[in-house]
Amino acid sequence: MGIKQLYQVISENAPDAVKTGEIKNHFGRKVAIDADEANPSRSMSIYSFLIAVRSEGQQLMSETGETTSHLMGMFYRTLRMVDNGIKPLYVFDGAPPKLKSGELAKRVARKAEATEAHEEAKETGTAEDVEKFSRRTVRVTREHNAECKKLLKLMGIPYIDAPTEAEAQCAALARAGKVYAAASEDMDTLCFDSPILLRHLTFSEQRKEPIQEIHLDRALEGLGMDRNQFIDLCILLGCDYLEPIPKVGPNTALKMIRDCGSLEKVIESIEQDPKKKYVIPEDWPYQDARELFLHPDVREASDPACDFKWEAPDIEGLITFLVKDKGFNEDRVRNGAARLEKNLKTAQQSRLEGFFKPVAKTDAEKATQKRKHEEKLQEQKKRKKEEAKAKKEAKSKPRGAV
Repeated sequence: MGIKQLYQVISENAPDAVKTGEIKNHFGRKVAIDADEANPSRSMSIYSFLIAVRSEGQQLMSETGETTSHLMGMFYRTLRMVDNGIKPLYVFDGAPPKLKSGELAKRVARKAEATEAHEEAKETGTAEDVEKFSRRTVRVTREHNAECKKLLKLMGIPYIDAPTEAEAQCAALARAGKVYAAASEDMDTLCFDSPILLRHLTFSEQRKEPIQEIHLDRALEGLGMDRNQFIDLCILLGCDYLEPIPKVGPNTALKMIRDCGSLEKVIESIEQDPKKKYVIPEDWPYQDARELFLHPDVREASDPACDFKWEAPDIEGLITFLVKDKGFNEDRVRNGAARLEKNLKTAQQSRLEGFFKPVAKTDAEKATQKRKHEEKLQEQKKRKKEEAKAKKEAKSKPRGAV
Protein backbone atom coordinates (compact mmCIF):
# COMPACT_ATOMS: atom_id res chain seq x y z
CA MET A 1 0.00 0.00 0.00
CA GLY A 2 2.78 2.45 0.89
CA ILE A 3 1.79 5.84 2.35
CA LYS A 4 -1.64 7.12 1.32
CA GLN A 5 -1.57 10.41 -0.62
CA LEU A 6 2.00 11.27 0.43
CA TYR A 7 2.95 12.21 -3.14
CA GLN A 8 0.03 14.64 -3.24
CA VAL A 9 1.13 16.23 0.06
CA ILE A 10 4.73 16.66 -1.12
CA SER A 11 3.90 17.90 -4.63
CA GLU A 12 1.45 20.50 -3.26
CA ASN A 13 3.46 21.69 -0.26
CA ALA A 14 7.07 21.08 -1.33
CA PRO A 15 7.01 21.24 -5.16
CA ASP A 16 10.79 21.84 -5.36
CA ALA A 17 11.27 18.30 -4.01
CA VAL A 18 9.89 16.73 -7.18
CA LYS A 19 11.56 16.67 -10.59
CA THR A 20 10.21 14.89 -13.65
CA GLY A 21 12.15 13.78 -16.70
CA GLU A 22 12.90 11.05 -19.19
CA ILE A 23 14.55 7.71 -18.48
CA LYS A 24 17.63 8.74 -20.49
CA ASN A 25 18.33 11.45 -17.89
CA HIS A 26 19.51 8.69 -15.54
CA PHE A 27 22.25 7.41 -17.84
CA GLY A 28 25.23 6.02 -15.93
CA ARG A 29 23.40 5.76 -12.60
CA LYS A 30 23.20 2.74 -10.32
CA VAL A 31 19.71 2.23 -8.95
CA ALA A 32 18.35 -0.17 -6.30
CA ILE A 33 14.95 -1.53 -7.38
CA ASP A 34 12.26 -2.96 -5.11
CA ALA A 35 11.40 -6.25 -6.86
CA ASP A 36 8.62 -7.37 -4.54
CA GLU A 37 5.90 -4.72 -4.40
CA ALA A 38 2.69 -6.69 -3.88
CA ASN A 39 0.34 -4.33 -5.68
CA PRO A 40 -1.13 -4.64 -9.19
CA SER A 41 -0.43 -0.98 -9.97
CA ARG A 42 3.28 -1.37 -9.27
CA SER A 43 5.57 -1.38 -12.26
CA MET A 44 8.57 -3.55 -11.57
CA SER A 45 7.24 -6.20 -9.21
CA ILE A 46 7.07 -9.83 -10.21
CA TYR A 47 3.42 -9.60 -9.24
CA SER A 48 2.75 -6.85 -11.78
CA PHE A 49 4.32 -8.94 -14.56
CA LEU A 50 2.01 -11.84 -13.76
CA ILE A 51 -0.89 -9.38 -13.99
CA ALA A 52 0.15 -7.36 -17.03
CA VAL A 53 2.17 -9.61 -19.35
CA ARG A 54 -0.62 -11.63 -20.96
CA SER A 55 -1.92 -12.96 -24.24
CA GLU A 56 -5.67 -13.04 -24.88
CA GLY A 57 -6.35 -12.49 -21.18
CA GLN A 58 -4.19 -15.41 -20.02
CA GLN A 59 -0.71 -15.50 -18.49
CA LEU A 60 2.03 -16.43 -20.95
CA MET A 61 3.02 -20.09 -20.67
CA SER A 62 5.61 -22.48 -22.04
CA GLU A 63 4.66 -25.58 -24.03
CA THR A 64 4.74 -27.58 -20.80
CA GLY A 65 2.19 -25.25 -19.17
CA GLU A 66 4.60 -23.29 -16.96
CA THR A 67 3.88 -19.58 -16.47
CA THR A 68 6.47 -17.31 -18.12
CA SER A 69 4.88 -13.85 -17.76
CA HIS A 70 7.18 -12.94 -14.84
CA LEU A 71 10.31 -13.87 -16.84
CA MET A 72 9.15 -12.01 -19.93
CA GLY A 73 8.48 -8.87 -17.87
CA MET A 74 11.74 -9.06 -15.92
CA PHE A 75 13.85 -9.69 -19.05
CA TYR A 76 12.48 -6.90 -21.25
CA ARG A 77 11.97 -4.20 -18.58
CA THR A 78 15.51 -4.77 -17.30
CA LEU A 79 16.79 -4.65 -20.86
CA ARG A 80 15.07 -1.28 -21.39
CA MET A 81 16.82 0.19 -18.35
CA VAL A 82 20.22 -1.11 -19.42
CA ASP A 83 19.59 0.21 -22.96
CA ASN A 84 19.24 3.65 -21.34
CA GLY A 85 22.53 3.35 -19.49
CA ILE A 86 21.08 2.49 -16.06
CA LYS A 87 22.72 -0.18 -13.90
CA PRO A 88 19.92 -1.87 -11.93
CA LEU A 89 20.32 -3.77 -8.68
CA TYR A 90 17.26 -5.75 -7.57
CA VAL A 91 16.26 -6.13 -3.93
CA PHE A 92 13.89 -8.91 -2.83
CA ASP A 93 11.77 -8.94 0.34
CA GLY A 94 12.66 -11.07 3.33
CA ALA A 95 10.25 -11.98 6.15
CA PRO A 96 7.70 -9.20 6.80
CA PRO A 97 7.71 -7.43 10.20
CA LYS A 98 5.08 -8.79 12.62
CA LEU A 99 3.36 -5.40 12.67
CA LYS A 100 2.56 -5.85 8.97
CA SER A 101 0.53 -9.03 9.56
CA GLY A 102 -2.77 -7.12 9.57
CA GLU A 103 -2.17 -5.69 6.09
CA LEU A 104 -1.01 -9.09 4.80
CA ALA A 105 -4.11 -10.76 6.25
CA LYS A 106 -6.28 -8.28 4.35
CA ARG A 107 -4.48 -9.13 1.11
CA VAL A 108 -5.04 -12.86 1.70
CA ALA A 109 -8.74 -12.21 2.37
CA ARG A 110 -9.05 -10.15 -0.83
CA LYS A 111 -7.42 -12.97 -2.80
CA ALA A 112 -9.88 -15.51 -1.34
CA GLU A 113 -12.84 -13.28 -2.25
CA ALA A 114 -11.47 -12.81 -5.76
CA THR A 115 -11.01 -16.57 -6.21
CA GLU A 116 -14.64 -17.14 -5.24
CA ALA A 117 -15.81 -14.35 -7.56
CA HIS A 118 -13.65 -15.74 -10.38
CA GLU A 119 -15.29 -19.17 -10.11
CA GLU A 120 -18.73 -17.56 -10.10
CA ALA A 121 -17.83 -15.38 -13.12
CA LYS A 122 -16.79 -18.49 -15.08
CA GLU A 123 -20.27 -19.86 -14.54
CA THR A 124 -22.42 -16.78 -15.00
CA GLY A 125 -20.29 -13.75 -15.87
CA THR A 126 -18.92 -12.13 -19.00
CA ALA A 127 -15.42 -12.71 -20.40
CA GLU A 128 -14.48 -9.29 -19.01
CA ASP A 129 -15.53 -10.32 -15.48
CA VAL A 130 -13.62 -13.60 -15.76
CA GLU A 131 -10.42 -11.79 -16.71
CA LYS A 132 -10.89 -9.10 -14.02
CA PHE A 133 -11.25 -11.61 -11.19
CA SER A 134 -8.57 -13.86 -12.68
CA ARG A 135 -6.05 -11.03 -12.29
CA ARG A 136 -7.04 -10.56 -8.65
CA THR A 137 -6.33 -14.20 -7.82
CA VAL A 138 -2.70 -14.03 -8.98
CA ARG A 139 -0.13 -15.02 -6.37
CA VAL A 140 3.66 -14.80 -6.53
CA THR A 141 5.18 -18.15 -5.54
CA ARG A 142 8.65 -19.07 -4.32
CA GLU A 143 9.22 -20.64 -7.73
CA HIS A 144 8.45 -17.33 -9.47
CA ASN A 145 10.97 -15.57 -7.22
CA ALA A 146 13.61 -18.26 -7.71
CA GLU A 147 13.21 -18.18 -11.49
CA CYS A 148 13.55 -14.38 -11.60
CA LYS A 149 16.73 -14.58 -9.53
CA LYS A 150 18.10 -17.27 -11.85
CA LEU A 151 17.30 -15.05 -14.85
CA LEU A 152 19.02 -12.01 -13.30
CA LYS A 153 22.15 -14.07 -12.54
CA LEU A 154 22.30 -15.26 -16.17
CA MET A 155 21.82 -11.65 -17.34
CA GLY A 156 24.74 -10.50 -15.19
CA ILE A 157 22.45 -8.26 -13.10
CA PRO A 158 23.06 -8.32 -9.31
CA TYR A 159 20.37 -8.81 -6.66
CA ILE A 160 20.17 -8.83 -2.86
CA ASP A 161 17.81 -10.58 -0.45
CA ALA A 162 16.72 -8.08 2.20
CA PRO A 163 16.27 -9.31 5.81
CA THR A 164 12.74 -7.81 5.83
CA GLU A 165 11.36 -4.92 3.72
CA ALA A 166 12.94 -4.52 0.26
CA GLU A 167 12.27 -0.75 0.15
CA ALA A 168 14.10 -0.31 3.49
CA GLN A 169 17.13 -2.10 2.04
CA CYS A 170 16.96 0.02 -1.13
CA ALA A 171 16.93 3.14 1.06
CA ALA A 172 19.95 1.93 3.07
CA LEU A 173 21.96 1.39 -0.12
CA ALA A 174 21.03 4.83 -1.46
CA ARG A 175 21.86 6.47 1.87
CA ALA A 176 25.31 4.80 1.89
CA GLY A 177 26.02 6.01 -1.66
CA LYS A 178 26.14 2.48 -3.06
CA VAL A 179 23.46 3.53 -5.57
CA TYR A 180 22.16 6.90 -6.77
CA ALA A 181 18.57 6.26 -5.70
CA ALA A 182 15.96 3.75 -4.59
CA ALA A 183 13.37 2.92 -7.27
CA SER A 184 9.91 1.97 -6.06
CA GLU A 185 6.30 3.06 -6.44
CA ASP A 186 5.89 2.84 -2.65
CA MET A 187 6.29 6.29 -1.11
CA ASP A 188 7.21 4.74 2.26
CA THR A 189 10.74 4.34 0.79
CA LEU A 190 11.19 7.99 1.85
CA CYS A 191 10.18 7.09 5.43
CA PHE A 192 13.11 4.64 5.45
CA ASP A 193 15.38 7.66 4.78
CA SER A 194 16.19 7.20 1.10
CA PRO A 195 17.76 10.51 -0.02
CA ILE A 196 16.24 10.09 -3.50
CA LEU A 197 13.24 8.06 -4.66
CA LEU A 198 12.59 7.30 -8.32
CA ARG A 199 9.06 6.43 -9.40
CA HIS A 200 7.86 5.19 -12.83
CA LEU A 201 11.46 4.27 -13.74
CA THR A 202 10.47 0.78 -14.76
CA PHE A 203 7.13 1.41 -16.44
CA SER A 204 6.77 -0.04 -19.91
CA GLU A 205 7.66 2.23 -22.81
CA GLN A 206 4.03 2.28 -23.95
CA ARG A 207 2.88 4.06 -20.79
CA LYS A 208 5.06 7.10 -21.57
CA GLU A 209 5.01 8.23 -17.92
CA PRO A 210 7.73 10.74 -16.94
CA ILE A 211 10.15 9.57 -14.26
CA GLN A 212 9.49 11.22 -10.89
CA GLU A 213 12.60 12.05 -8.87
CA ILE A 214 11.76 12.96 -5.27
CA HIS A 215 14.42 14.43 -2.97
CA LEU A 216 13.82 13.83 0.74
CA ASP A 217 15.84 16.82 2.01
CA ARG A 218 13.86 19.22 -0.18
CA ALA A 219 10.58 17.59 0.89
CA LEU A 220 11.46 18.07 4.57
CA GLU A 221 12.51 21.66 3.92
CA GLY A 222 9.33 22.46 1.98
CA LEU A 223 7.11 20.84 4.60
CA GLY A 224 9.02 22.57 7.41
CA MET A 225 9.64 19.28 9.24
CA ASP A 226 12.45 17.15 10.58
CA ARG A 227 12.61 13.44 9.78
CA ASN A 228 10.79 12.32 12.95
CA GLN A 229 7.87 14.65 12.21
CA PHE A 230 7.82 13.43 8.60
CA ILE A 231 7.52 9.82 9.80
CA ASP A 232 4.73 10.83 12.18
CA LEU A 233 2.95 12.54 9.27
CA CYS A 234 3.26 9.35 7.18
CA ILE A 235 1.82 7.22 9.99
CA LEU A 236 -1.12 9.64 10.23
CA LEU A 237 -1.67 9.48 6.46
CA GLY A 238 -1.88 5.67 6.67
CA CYS A 239 0.83 3.03 6.23
CA ASP A 240 1.11 -0.76 5.95
CA TYR A 241 1.65 -1.15 9.69
CA LEU A 242 -1.42 0.60 11.13
CA GLU A 243 -5.03 1.40 10.44
CA PRO A 244 -5.45 5.13 9.73
CA ILE A 245 -7.44 7.34 12.10
CA PRO A 246 -10.94 7.63 10.54
CA LYS A 247 -11.78 11.00 8.94
CA VAL A 248 -8.16 12.23 9.01
CA GLY A 249 -7.29 13.19 5.43
CA PRO A 250 -3.99 14.53 4.04
CA ASN A 251 -4.67 18.22 4.80
CA THR A 252 -5.83 17.43 8.34
CA ALA A 253 -2.82 15.17 8.98
CA LEU A 254 -0.42 17.87 7.78
CA LYS A 255 -2.08 20.53 9.94
CA MET A 256 -2.05 18.25 12.99
CA ILE A 257 1.69 17.57 12.78
CA ARG A 258 2.50 21.21 12.04
CA ASP A 259 0.36 22.44 14.95
CA CYS A 260 1.28 19.73 17.48
CA GLY A 261 4.82 18.75 16.43
CA SER A 262 4.53 15.02 17.20
CA LEU A 263 2.09 12.11 17.24
CA GLU A 264 2.12 12.09 21.04
CA LYS A 265 0.83 15.67 21.03
CA VAL A 266 -1.67 14.90 18.24
CA ILE A 267 -3.14 12.03 20.27
CA GLU A 268 -3.26 14.21 23.39
CA SER A 269 -5.13 16.89 21.42
CA ILE A 270 -7.61 14.36 19.99
CA GLU A 271 -8.31 12.84 23.40
CA GLN A 272 -8.86 16.26 24.99
CA ASP A 273 -11.23 17.45 22.25
CA PRO A 274 -14.70 17.74 23.87
CA LYS A 275 -16.37 17.30 20.45
CA LYS A 276 -14.63 13.92 19.95
CA LYS A 277 -14.31 14.68 16.24
CA TYR A 278 -11.68 11.95 15.74
CA VAL A 279 -11.42 8.51 17.33
CA ILE A 280 -8.09 6.71 17.58
CA PRO A 281 -8.37 2.96 16.76
CA GLU A 282 -8.30 0.75 19.84
CA ASP A 283 -5.11 -1.10 18.91
CA TRP A 284 -2.87 1.61 17.42
CA PRO A 285 0.83 0.91 18.19
CA TYR A 286 2.17 3.99 16.40
CA GLN A 287 5.42 3.92 18.41
CA ASP A 288 6.22 0.46 17.03
CA ALA A 289 5.49 1.67 13.49
CA ARG A 290 7.75 4.67 14.04
CA GLU A 291 10.52 2.38 15.29
CA LEU A 292 10.25 0.21 12.16
CA PHE A 293 10.77 3.29 9.99
CA LEU A 294 13.59 4.68 12.15
CA HIS A 295 15.49 1.41 12.67
CA PRO A 296 14.49 -1.15 10.01
CA ASP A 297 16.22 -4.51 9.81
CA VAL A 298 18.58 -4.09 6.84
CA ARG A 299 21.97 -5.31 5.66
CA GLU A 300 24.56 -2.63 6.33
CA ALA A 301 26.41 -1.29 3.29
CA SER A 302 29.60 -2.96 4.60
CA ASP A 303 27.91 -6.41 4.49
CA PRO A 304 29.61 -8.69 1.88
CA ALA A 305 26.17 -9.24 0.30
CA CYS A 306 26.12 -5.52 -0.57
CA ASP A 307 29.40 -5.77 -2.47
CA PHE A 308 27.61 -6.28 -5.79
CA LYS A 309 28.83 -5.96 -9.37
CA TRP A 310 27.46 -6.17 -12.91
CA GLU A 311 28.89 -8.90 -15.11
CA ALA A 312 28.78 -10.02 -18.74
CA PRO A 313 25.63 -12.06 -19.48
CA ASP A 314 25.85 -15.84 -19.80
CA ILE A 315 24.46 -15.98 -23.33
CA GLU A 316 24.36 -19.76 -23.69
CA GLY A 317 22.89 -20.06 -20.20
CA LEU A 318 20.13 -17.63 -21.21
CA ILE A 319 19.44 -19.65 -24.37
CA THR A 320 19.13 -22.87 -22.37
CA PHE A 321 16.87 -21.32 -19.73
CA LEU A 322 14.67 -18.99 -21.77
CA VAL A 323 14.60 -20.68 -25.18
CA LYS A 324 14.97 -24.42 -24.53
CA ASP A 325 13.24 -24.57 -21.13
CA LYS A 326 10.69 -21.73 -21.40
CA GLY A 327 9.99 -21.45 -25.14
CA PHE A 328 11.23 -17.88 -25.77
CA ASN A 329 12.25 -16.80 -29.26
CA GLU A 330 15.98 -17.51 -29.71
CA ASP A 331 16.73 -14.54 -31.99
CA ARG A 332 15.14 -12.12 -29.52
CA VAL A 333 17.02 -13.59 -26.56
CA ARG A 334 20.36 -13.47 -28.40
CA ASN A 335 19.65 -9.90 -29.48
CA GLY A 336 18.78 -8.93 -25.91
CA ALA A 337 21.92 -10.58 -24.52
CA ALA A 338 24.09 -8.72 -27.06
CA ARG A 339 22.48 -5.41 -26.01
CA LEU A 340 23.11 -6.26 -22.35
CA GLU A 341 26.77 -6.99 -23.02
CA LYS A 342 27.28 -3.78 -24.99
CA ASN A 343 25.26 -1.40 -22.83
CA LEU A 344 26.53 -2.55 -19.43
CA LYS A 345 30.01 -1.61 -20.66
CA THR A 346 28.77 1.76 -21.97
CA ALA A 347 27.10 2.55 -18.63
CA GLN A 348 30.52 2.42 -16.96
CA GLN A 349 31.08 5.96 -18.25
CA SER A 350 31.02 8.43 -15.38
CA ARG A 351 28.45 11.20 -15.15
CA LEU A 352 29.69 14.77 -14.82
CA GLU A 353 27.95 15.04 -11.45
CA GLY A 354 30.58 12.64 -10.11
CA PHE A 355 33.25 15.30 -10.73
CA PHE A 356 31.34 18.47 -9.89
CA LYS A 357 29.64 18.51 -6.51
CA PRO A 358 26.50 20.71 -6.28
CA VAL A 359 27.03 23.97 -4.39
CA ALA A 360 24.94 24.22 -1.22
CA LYS A 361 22.47 27.10 -1.02
CA THR A 362 23.18 29.99 1.33
CA ASP A 363 20.79 30.83 4.18
CA ALA A 364 19.66 33.91 2.22
CA GLU A 365 18.90 31.79 -0.87
CA LYS A 366 16.99 29.28 1.28
CA ALA A 367 14.97 32.11 2.88
CA THR A 368 14.12 33.56 -0.55
CA GLN A 369 13.10 30.14 -1.84
CA LYS A 370 10.93 29.55 1.25
CA ARG A 371 9.25 32.97 0.86
CA LYS A 372 8.49 32.32 -2.82
CA HIS A 373 7.11 28.89 -1.95
CA GLU A 374 4.84 30.36 0.77
CA GLU A 375 3.63 33.07 -1.63
CA LYS A 376 2.83 30.39 -4.20
CA LEU A 377 0.85 28.41 -1.61
CA GLN A 378 -1.10 31.52 -0.59
CA GLU A 379 -1.95 32.21 -4.25
CA GLN A 380 -3.18 28.63 -4.66
CA LYS A 381 -5.36 28.89 -1.54
CA LYS A 382 -6.76 32.25 -2.67
CA ARG A 383 -7.58 30.84 -6.12
CA LYS A 384 -9.31 27.80 -4.61
CA LYS A 385 -11.42 30.06 -2.34
CA GLU A 386 -12.42 32.23 -5.29
CA GLU A 387 -13.35 29.16 -7.36
CA ALA A 388 -15.40 27.72 -4.47
CA LYS A 389 -17.15 31.09 -3.98
CA ALA A 390 -17.96 31.33 -7.70
CA LYS A 391 -19.42 27.82 -7.69
CA LYS A 392 -21.52 28.60 -4.62
CA GLU A 393 -22.86 31.80 -6.20
CA ALA A 394 -23.63 29.98 -9.46
CA LYS A 395 -25.64 27.34 -7.55
CA SER A 396 -27.61 29.95 -5.61
CA LYS A 397 -28.75 31.76 -8.78
CA PRO A 398 -32.25 30.82 -9.98
CA ARG A 399 -32.35 28.89 -13.23
CA GLY A 400 -32.39 31.08 -16.30
CA ALA A 401 -30.91 34.06 -14.44
CA VAL A 402 -28.08 35.90 -16.21
